[in-house]
Formats: sequence, C-alpha cells, structure tokens
Amino acid sequence: MIVESEWLRLGEACAIGLLVGVERERNKGNGPHRASAGIRTFGAAGLAGAMGQMLGGALLLSALALGTAALLAVAYSRTTTDDPGLTTEIAVLTTLVLGGLTINDPALAAAGGVAVAILLAAKAPVHRFVRTVLHQDELNDALILAAATFIVLPILPDRYIGPFSGFNPSLIWRLAILLMAIQASGHIAARIVGTRYGLAIAGFIGGFVSSTATTNAMGAKAKSNPPALNAASMAALLSSVATFVQLVIVIGATSRTAVAVVAMPLACGGASVIAYSALLGLRARGEEAGDYEGSGHAFDLKSALILAVSLAAVSVLAAALDARFGRQGATVAAGIAGFADTHAAAASVAALVAAGNMNASDCLIPILIGLTTNTVTKATLAIVSGGSRFALRIVPGLALAILATWVAAGLGSPWP
Repeated sequence: MIVESEWLRLGEACAIGLLVGVERERNKGNGPHRASAGIRTFGAAGLAGAMGQMLGGALLLSALALGTAALLAVAYSRTTTDDPGLTTEIAVLTTLVLGGLTINDPALAAAGGVAVAILLAAKAPVHRFVRTVLHQDELNDALILAAATFIVLPILPDRYIGPFSGFNPSLIWRLAILLMAIQASGHIAARIVGTRYGLAIAGFIGGFVSSTATTNAMGAKAKSNPPALNAASMAALLSSVATFVQLVIVIGATSRTAVAVVAMPLACGGASVIAYSALLGLRARGEEAGDYEGSGHAFDLKSALILAVSLAAVSVLAAALDARFGRQGATVAAGIAGFADTHAAAASVAALVAAGNMNASDCLIPILIGLTTNTVTKATLAIVSGGSRFALRIVPGLALAILATWVAAGLGSPWP
C-alpha cells in the first residue's frame, strides 16, 4: 500500500510539473506553430517521474526518461518553425527527473522546480542582458574570475611557505580574487547607477577598482572641465572612502583579530572623508559635471596580479625584517609598500598576525603607516593630474582622513 507520505510526494511531483507547465503554456503559442508541450504534459511528466522512481527505482526512471526523449524527438522533428529551440523539450525531461527526485529528496526537488520555472520565465530579460547589456570584455572577465576561483585556487597550498615562512599562496590568491570580485561589484554598480547619479557615486565605485587611478581620472576631468572642479574633487575623495572599506575587507579576510584592532580607526578616517566630501558636494550643486566613464572591463586583472606578487614580496620582506628587527622592521616594510599599494601593505601585516608572528595589538601602527604613505602618493598624483586648484580641494581632505585615523588610533579602539 502507498503510505500517506508517498501520496504527498506524488502530489509534489505533479505540482512541480504544473508550476513549470504554467510558464510553458503561456508561451506555447497557437495554431500550427504552437509548442508540443503545455501544462498538462508537464504535470504528467512530473507525476510519471515520481511513479517510476517509486515503483521501479532508478532503472525504471531511466527507461521513462529515454522513452520521453524519443517522443520529444519525434515532436521536435515535426515542428514547422524556423528556429524551434530545445528549451521546452529539455524542460520536460528536467521535470520528469525532478518528479523522480521528490521520492528521495522532496526539498531539493521543490527547489529545482522553482529554479526551472524562474529560469524559463526570465527568458526576455536574460536574452536582453546577454545580447545588449553584457559586453565581451565583461564576459571574458567573468570567465577569468571563475578560472581563478575554481581552477587555480584549489591547487595552491594553504600553508605558510618560503623564506621565513613569509607567505601563504592560497591566502594571497584569495585576496587577489577578493580584489577582483570587489572591482567587479563596483563595475556592475557603475553600470547601474553611474550615469544616473553622476560623478559622486561613480567616483566612489571607481575607488574599488583603484582609488589612485580614479583620483588621476578626476584630476584630468577637473583640469579639462573647470566647471566640474568641485564635483570631480568630491568624486576623487569618495574614491578614498572605498580604500578604507577595502582595507577592512582585506584585513578581515586575512585575520579577524587584526581587523578588530584597526576597524575603528579606519572607520573614523572614512567618516571624515565622507564629511569633507559632503561640503564639496554642497559647493558642486548645479554644476554640469557629466558622468565618469570607466573602462569596459569588470576588473583590472593586471592590478590583481600585481597585488598578488607584491603581497608575496612584501610578506616575505615583512617577515624577514620582523625576524631581524622585530615590530620596527615590519613597520618599515609596510611603509615602503604603502607608497605603491596600501592593501598589499595592510594584508602583509595582517598575514603576520594570522601566522602568529606578530601580536594583533602590534599591527595597527604598521598598517596606518602604509595607509599614510599611500595617501602621500595620492596627494602627489592630485597635484600632478589636476593642478593646484584641484589639489587644494583634495589634499586637505586626505590629510583630514589620515589625521582622524591616527587620532582614533591614539585614543585606543573600544572594540574587543
């Protein structure tokens, strides 16, 4: 006899078929060009899959799938449309398999049925996105990010190796992937809101790609378009807010104890930049500033690779100096690395904490020194790219951020 739970699973299998079938029925068409399967066919397919699994197990379910595939092939061969596609036929077979799955794992089968229905219903927006919104560069970047995550990362050793046990290849590559993912998120946000809200949000988003590059771009815009001076200055400063956010993320991904020490000073520095940028925003009201146009790539692979290489080099240097001179050696290494990339400097110090080569309480000063030297680089670039008027707006904001960060560090972080 069929017990009550089996009746419920048969009902679920039929419901999955009906759910998918409703979407297919609405898009089935009429007349001689209509599709071969509708709501009743899908409901029956789901029920047949469940009954086959219940009565004969995987063997009978496989036989039903082969028979259904043969029937679908005949129906497909008789279609009169020029481009019939295989979506409906594949959906019928998937529904049959999901019906069989309800017997052993009803929760997974229900989730699969909903996912199939959503995928089918999203035809128009998905096609529009792929054909008109997604660029070839962005598709290539997505494939690169997937390869970096699912091919390269699993084969890297997850332990500290090299001179002085200075770097962890898996950790370094995870940080590189994290940087690419953050940049890609910023790029997507820029595609959505950049042209709507102008330079302010686009500058902040651009900072996730590269705050230094964004400062350079905004300086050039301010020089070539004087009416946009205040708006471009605000955007450049907001890109530095992204630097503070990224520092918290990168340090947190490396060492939780380290991020607990530096989070409050970095938050104060970021808040001071936001406040200063708001003042520039008030002065920029009414300016015809235009929009910031970023690159067509979702992220900068070169910068991610440079980060990985420089992080490995700085980590070994910091470990060597720390072993030879103690905390002062790591501080010098972070300061030197900060001129090029504050994230590499901060991550190398956090890696020392994660490896047990430095106390968490000792990591704050080296990280802030790396941030300070990087700020010197950005201030210099602001002078070169945007001229004196741009620099007079940027440099005080950067100086205020560093001052607020050091003051908060001096007062002591209240976070545990």
